[in-house]
Amino acid sequence: MAQIKADEITQLLREQIANYDAKVQVDEVGTITTLGDGIARLHGLDKVMAGELLSFPHGIAGLALSLEEDQVGAVILGDYIELKEGEEVKRTGKILSVPVGEAMIGRVVDALGQPIDDRGPIATTQTLPVERLAPGIIDRQPVREPMATGLKAIDAMIPIGRGQRELIIGDRQAGKTAVLLDTIINNAKNDLICIYCAIGQKRSSIAQVVQTLSEAGAMGHTIIVAASASEPAPMLYLAPYAACAMGEFFRDNGRHALVMYDDLSKHAMAYREISLLLRRPPGREAYPGDVFYLHSRLLERASKLSDKRGGGSLTALPVIETQAGDVSAYIPTNVISITDGQIFLETDLFNSGVRPAVNVGLSVSRVGFSAAIKAVKQVGSTLKLDLAQYRELAAFAQFGSDLDPLTQKQLNRGQRLTELLKQRQFQPLTWQKQVVVLFAGTQGYLDDLKVEDVMAFDEGLHKYFAAAQSAVMDELTAKRQLDDDLRNKLHAGIKEYAADFKAQLAATTA
Repeated sequence: MAQIKADEITQLLREQIANYDAKVQVDEVGTITTLGDGIARLHGLDKVMAGELLSFPHGIAGLALSLEEDQVGAVILGDYIELKEGEEVKRTGKILSVPVGEAMIGRVVDALGQPIDDRGPIATTQTLPVERLAPGIIDRQPVREPMATGLKAIDAMIPIGRGQRELIIGDRQAGKTAVLLDTIINNAKNDLICIYCAIGQKRSSIAQVVQTLSEAGAMGHTIIVAASASEPAPMLYLAPYAACAMGEFFRDNGRHALVMYDDLSKHAMAYREISLLLRRPPGREAYPGDVFYLHSRLLERASKLSDKRGGGSLTALPVIETQAGDVSAYIPTNVISITDGQIFLETDLFNSGVRPAVNVGLSVSRVGFSAAIKAVKQVGSTLKLDLAQYRELAAFAQFGSDLDPLTQKQLNRGQRLTELLKQRQFQPLTWQKQVVVLFAGTQGYLDDLKVEDVMAFDEGLHKYFAAAQSAVMDELTAKRQLDDDLRNKLHAGIKEYAADFKAQLAATTA
């Protein structure tokens, strides 16, 4: 009898020892040793992990970034002025997560996913970590579907696909944000959730973006993540990762999302500020050695998932601001090497009235026309060649006045095509409209028009085809490519319109 009791007691003790850690949790507590500029140095958190969320007094959160031999460097996510040296800090055992889900659509949130649009709390219980591994090679498929911007200059020559990473690069005030907003407005009916992440911008600029999208009726498929210039550097550092996690929710559920980082130059500066305050060794141009990894781990998360994983996609449009057009600087070259191509917006073109100011020579898409609709590829490939020849000839033509008729013809065609690619802001075009008007340009229907009449011809052609040639537009939508029959119908329709247009011009001038 005594033997049985002894065995029972031994078994009970073993169970209690085995479950000791599960039942009793000892909070690991550290102390703030130094504090300032949004950075805290902590002592006593020996087992803390990199990227772990920390609980500071007064409900303030922090993030462990530097794990050193005798101390931990953490960034404070919030107002660090309330904290004092000597106060206790606790580990949470969690990594930083942000709210995600359908309820986020139409809202303006900060880098932690908290609403800042005075429309009450966001009704979602789902969260995702801000830092996640990018999908592997096996989980992806090639980029083939178009992600239309609605801009002729981009869709016809530098097409972007769903799941691609295309860099928008240029000096300040060259129209980079306008390209992003046009893309959001264009995708209202294309089943694409757009996440616009503003990093280090003035609050007035962010409010203007919200107003523009609201007036265009585009907030119904948009999330805005705002980390303004007045916020501390850790919030600017976190904002793109938070925006990416929100986009990944839709991608992982078989939907399509587009995330825009405006801009990553300020993101790199915020990270440099944090790194230097944490006393990490500076490298080239005082940026830390891991600044490449900062952007690569963010942009690698953009992908087109395989059909087995649901076939969803996350497209990334990062923005980089150059200084005096210098694309060979440190951060621009870093991001160029991470992305699948770049759209270079040139200040000189912008100032001369070419908007969007896309430099065709320096812009490239490494996915190319495999992501474009075939009809767009058919008109776009000849367009790019025509413009490239025009730019080359224009450079030589300014040195000599005697030009042979063929050269003169190419210069005239190039001038009119350049004018044709101009587009009014926030008026994106469907691919069908782009195909019709670019077909007219590449087939020489504008060659005998004055350059100043090209824009009027362009706008009138859309109205004419919508009204009188709707059957041709329907056939184009169905076929998605130009065969001989469709070409003949386009030629006939454009000829008819061109004759009417010239007759109207002649009547007004007379």
